[in-house]
Amino acid sequence: MIKIAFDPVYAHALPENHRFPMLKYELIPEQLLHEGTCTEDNFFRPASCAPEIILQTHDKAYLDKLLQQQLTASEQRKIGFPQSPALIERELVITQGTIDCALFALQNGCALNIAGGTHHAFAERGEGFCLLNDIAIAANYLLSNKLRSKILVIDLDVHQGNGTAKLMENESKVFTFSMHGLTNYPFHKEKSDLDIGLHDGTTSETYLSLLAEVLPNLITTVKPDFAFYLAGVDILSTDKFGKLKVSMEACKQRDVFVLSQLQKNNIPVTVILGGGYSPDINTIVEAHCNTFRLAMNLF
Repeated sequence: MIKIAFDPVYAHALPENHRFPMLKYELIPEQLLHEGTCTEDNFFRPASCAPEIILQTHDKAYLDKLLQQQLTASEQRKIGFPQSPALIERELVITQGTIDCALFALQNGCALNIAGGTHHAFAERGEGFCLLNDIAIAANYLLSNKLRSKILVIDLDVHQGNGTAKLMENESKVFTFSMHGLTNYPFHKEKSDLDIGLHDGTTSETYLSLLAEVLPNLITTVKPDFAFYLAGVDILSTDKFGKLKVSMEACKQRDVFVLSQLQKNNIPVTVILGGGYSPDINTIVEAHCNTFRLAMNLF
């Protein structure tokens, strides 16, 4: 059975002025249950991630600042959220959810986190609404426990996974692939193992063609035995910040292609949602739900 990490803390811990795009964390499970794609048995509530696990990836001084609510005003501005106990609890739960999903994926081929993809967090700082890097923490967890030996990060959020790239730059057992908007945030890009920068206005056809050209070759050359797939839907043409011209149908085809390639090659995958900022919340929810529908059908 495919397992899906979800906790109401994902949405309710955020400041009021950030609630609108984060409504998706409540609406996605509601929609999946309503339409019968999932049952209550598919969902689980993660606990909080233990500090010793986080410290395999993040600096102790930074984690102490988060836990003790000692971020400076400047550090909070870079993150984009004011610090609060509820916010750090949210990050701890999201992170544990991604780790748990990785463990479930080892059993069932695939698991999904209704949150996560906090790929802008660095060892010593957060930025871009990201405090802890759940992908890097979960990857290090798998490696340190000798559960996997070669991990592929497929980051298809419209924003480069700069924190993940930096955290993993010296880890040969993790290959980071990011396909993102060339002129989009972050304006200073880090160096992933493979970066594909997309020009503003990139169409559905160009996007899917590039992905089809790159991903199978990556799987063949990297030979991963695990994958993290960051399935951001901020690539949509309707997205307020995306700058691309990718349709809803093409976004769905992207997910079909990525998940099919992994399933065909027997590579377990943890799927993390990433961003989505279309003005209509229904567009965001539908695009994300497509990812879950496809995963449920394939695995």
